[in-house]
Amino acid sequence: MSFSVVEAGNANSKFDDDGRQKRTGTMVTAAAHIITSVIGSGVLSLAWAVAQLGWLAGTVCLIIFSLVTLFTSHLLSDCYRNPRTGERNYSYMDVVNANLGGLQIQLSGIAQYSLLFGITIGYTIITATSMVAIKCGSKEVCHTSENWFMVIYGVMQIVLSQIPNFHNLAFLSLIAAVMSFAYSFIGIALSVTKLIQGNGHIVRSLTGIPVGWKGLTSEDKVWQILSGMGDIAFAFAFSPLLTNIQDTLKSSPPENKVMKKATSLAIFVTTFFYMLCGLIGYAAFGNDAPGNLLTGFSSFKPFWIVDFANICIIVHLVGAYQVFSQPIYAFIESRSSTKWPKSDFITKEYSIFNGKISFNFFRLIWRTSFVILTTVLAMIFPFFNDFVGLLGSIIFWPMTVYFPIEMYIAQKKIPRFSGAWNRLQMLSLFCLIVSLVAAAGSIHGLIISVKKFRPFHTPS
Repeated sequence: MSFSVVEAGNANSKFDDDGRQKRTGTMVTAAAHIITSVIGSGVLSLAWAVAQLGWLAGTVCLIIFSLVTLFTSHLLSDCYRNPRTGERNYSYMDVVNANLGGLQIQLSGIAQYSLLFGITIGYTIITATSMVAIKCGSKEVCHTSENWFMVIYGVMQIVLSQIPNFHNLAFLSLIAAVMSFAYSFIGIALSVTKLIQGNGHIVRSLTGIPVGWKGLTSEDKVWQILSGMGDIAFAFAFSPLLTNIQDTLKSSPPENKVMKKATSLAIFVTTFFYMLCGLIGYAAFGNDAPGNLLTGFSSFKPFWIVDFANICIIVHLVGAYQVFSQPIYAFIESRSSTKWPKSDFITKEYSIFNGKISFNFFRLIWRTSFVILTTVLAMIFPFFNDFVGLLGSIIFWPMTVYFPIEMYIAQKKIPRFSGAWNRLQMLSLFCLIVSLVAAAGSIHGLIISVKKFRPFHTPS
């Protein structure tokens, strides 16, 4: 095994004109990155969300959130290039800095990285749950701690975290996207099978679970409706990743045009699957729709199909973890190299196995520490998904709606109180109200989880 310093000047064809690694991304790879980050295991909770809202409100919420996200994503893609210099913005914060500046840069950074950090912890918990489900199979009683499975997942992420950046994630994202389709299809297919079999008396409603159903009070129904809205809103809270993904695209054709096509394709595909999982899942289970669609098929035979779906969840979240953590890695490493540009520990790249693999000592140590931290927090707070839901409901408005709208207004110099300005502000206000009420529902769920809190204890 030999070590050699990787010199940028040795292969100019491998770099763009700004000195960074040459971009090779296409509409397909960008759409795959988006789908990987959007169609997470949360898609399996949409049947429960629709059960709280009912046929009418559930369908309307899914459509509205998808249309709002599509619209603001297009606005964001137009802000990728600096409006004055035409230079690229490498991250969401760079876009905010170029178009708005001031205090809003810090606010966007706090919102973005808090969300991404919370999601990585949530994915650790969810993956461990799927691992436990595979081990327990169809057993009615199975006492298995999730902690060791979280450790296993953490070890895998330590290895994968050494992938330098988004440019090297295309293959992993494509695999993860295929896995997300697989378990979504399985959940849908099992729901259709249950519908055809017609097992039991299924109760459904235009307005969701009625008051009095299994002791449901009016207050509980309100909280559950808000939680359902939070689930749907969180499913579309992926805007912080879009600039990083857009920065993988080739410079020609123009990145904003390709990105609009990629986001349109990705959001159409994900909304289609959201509708199928949510509506067909609700049709299959009615008011008894489980929080995780796959847990409703514990008696399904052959059970290996459910096991395979859980394997697909695991593979998908292994890739999705990296998609969500890469912006955090890039932010820390960019700031560090800027502050200490002469430090070999931070900036020097080494190649091993005849240049097939490169690594950096700072990247090795800091990314490993990051994965360890997220794994430990997941083990200490196994209800962290409630907190992630709270983060999603709070951050949906600023990251998906407010900043894209304000940056677009600034870039296009739309006059204050003009017709276009008023319409954009009304959309922003509507989404703010929705985010606040959804956050209230998440806070209520978080309080209930905290009351049951026991450190390093996970459900068995």
